[in-house]
Amino acid sequence: MPSILVLNGPNLNLLGTRQPEVYGSVTLEMVEQSCAAHGKTLGYEVECLQSNHEGVMIDAIHAAKGRHQGIVLNAGAYTHTSIALMDALISVEVPAVEVHLSNIHAREPFRHSSFIAKAALGQICGFGAQGYLLALDALAAHLKEAGKA
Repeated sequence: MPSILVLNGPNLNLLGTRQPEVYGSVTLEMVEQSCAAHGKTLGYEVECLQSNHEGVMIDAIHAAKGRHQGIVLNAGAYTHTSIALMDALISVEVPAVEVHLSNIHAREPFRHSSFIAKAALGQICGFGAQGYLLALDALAAHLKEAGKA
């Protein structure tokens, strides 16, 4: 079965307890379970990984080439700082969708800029945990259209 990597960055392991007024009360485990179930309905196995370490995330992106058909990426704060994650996405040529639980464009000005967006098919933000499912839908539609489904 084709697969999609759902990759989460720093502090997302604290979902459900970290600033619930911003990020909601859904835990990362709940997000991962929802992604796996939704992925199956789309015909994809979903592999989930979370890391607080940029290098681990880069390694996961590199390992996705030839293994996963696409990537859903919530890079957390690395979104706004990591040229290395952007370069990794560009280098592997695996289609990616950027996702954020909060609307980064309605928050502090430093969050308005995304290096990840430069390497992604698109960005989904502000819809809480539902954003991951929207990202899977968008990625599956792109892969079908590209004949890679």
